[in-house]
Amino acid sequence: MTPTAAASSATDVRLTPQRRAVLDVLRSATDHPTAQDVYHRVRVSQPGIGPATVYRALALLVSSGQALELQLGDGSAARYDANINRHDHLVCDSCGRAVDVVAPLPPTIPDEVAAASGFLLTNYDLRFHGLCPACQAADAQPSNA
Repeated sequence: MTPTAAASSATDVRLTPQRRAVLDVLRSATDHPTAQDVYHRVRVSQPGIGPATVYRALALLVSSGQALELQLGDGSAARYDANINRHDHLVCDSCGRAVDVVAPLPPTIPDEVAAASGFLLTNYDLRFHGLCPACQAADAQPSNA
């Protein structure tokens, strides 16, 4: 099989150069970019790519299980993540920045929630909301009124 016709072994989705560029952007990102962010970053390596191609590539990567689409609340734009392993997020209430939780959480949380609620849990998405360090620093700055 030629590299241009290579399919992901896990998903059998053909990764065209444009899709590969979108996936590469997601894999190198630590900030969970929006589709618009991905579009601007992909244009660095694929100057002729259009926004519709990026949106279609993101949808395909999500539907094939190669990326996650995160709806982080408050009607904000969806964000994308190439880390498809189960993980949790911190979300800034001011700027919308989202980062992965890197602190270990007690593994018994799902069992405790299931026992207390009677739910049979199939999955969960834990989000912590607050102010990121940059927004905290901006809020601490005296305003020039």
